[in-house]
Amino acid sequence: LHLGICPGFEIRKCEPYCFTESFSAHHQSGHNSGVIHSGIYYKPGSLKAKLCVQGAALCYEYCDQKGIPYKRCGKLIVAVEQDEIPRLKALYERGLQNNVRDLKLIGAKEIKAKEPFCRGLMALDSPHTGIVNYKQVAQSYAEDFQEAGGTIFTDFEVTNMEMAKESSSESEDGKGEEIYCQHIVTCAGLYSDRLSEISGCSPEPRIVPFRGDYLVLKPEKCYMVKGNIYPVPNPRFPFLGFHFTPRMDGSVWLGPNAVLAFKREGYRLFDFSTGDFLDAVTYSGLWKLVLRNLSYGLGEMYRACFLSAQVKQLQKFIPEVTINDVLRGPSGVRAQALDTDGNLVDDFVFDGGSGDIGSRVLHVRNAPSPAATSSLAIAKMIADEVKRRFEL
Repeated sequence: LHLGICPGFEIRKCEPYCFTESFSAHHQSGHNSGVIHSGIYYKPGSLKAKLCVQGAALCYEYCDQKGIPYKRCGKLIVAVEQDEIPRLKALYERGLQNNVRDLKLIGAKEIKAKEPFCRGLMALDSPHTGIVNYKQVAQSYAEDFQEAGGTIFTDFEVTNMEMAKESSSESEDGKGEEIYCQHIVTCAGLYSDRLSEISGCSPEPRIVPFRGDYLVLKPEKCYMVKGNIYPVPNPRFPFLGFHFTPRMDGSVWLGPNAVLAFKREGYRLFDFSTGDFLDAVTYSGLWKLVLRNLSYGLGEMYRACFLSAQVKQLQKFIPEVTINDVLRGPSGVRAQALDTDGNLVDDFVFDGGSGDIGSRVLHVRNAPSPAATSSLAIAKMIADEVKRRFEL
């Protein structure tokens, strides 16, 4: 998770950083759509709203400094039905409250001028939305961290935390060994609840993995999409809906859907972990969520299985897209925090605990989209909190 690297070079006293995998951005950061979000969607005053707007500006600035390519290709959030227009206008007002720059509502003719193949009654035009390869960004963060004096251990899975009898400044090689430290910041993504529990902190909110499957446009059809095209989101869910996303390599991703994954790293339809499955189905919060949203969940599962159902969603915006124009693409897994009442936690969550270990730990508990966009702003906030909480 490239978010996890940022605090390391914000906190000037660099300590070891541990990756479970052999390289950075192996999971959420390396499987997302690559969009630099502008901050429209999020509740005014929330951490998501504040940090996304700040983070987008910092992301563009960082990419300029490091020579990382990006495209400020813009985004249209398109209403295709009359009943979506009030929600679109409310989204526009929300964007203004969040200080998103240069937003405007446009009509059908202007939609066609920007996206010739897209149909719509009205759209919210966000010109400062962009795209980038977050794997490149994450790699650059890692290099910055090491240049600042930090050490990165790869293939290091954290299985336990305990108080040492005597303090030590020595760090082992991370191959089934131990690292000694005074304070810990965790950014564990799909395992943030389990790492919190290991440290003696609360396991709530629990992480529920949602897999998102993408389609890709065939190369000869990519001319139909110039920038990001998004639907008006359903306010009941934190997912942004099936959308068109151009990529830095010239390809176009379509999607994703959102279905419950039966493994925390379940990137494929039939990936299954008995432990992860039992962990999910024995959690009362999940059953409350499922029962409240049964029809929506079944619809998402149906679309995951049948390509034609996904194409039908796309044709609402670009009628010319056919099943012969698309291929199955990559998948990602979103680490979504869920509370005991079955509510999807809508904002970033950062917490710690009490006791010998819990009081020395700061956990990043819920950091789904737009965490990649917000990563530098989140890092600054975490660094300030670490200094305040641990009196560094």
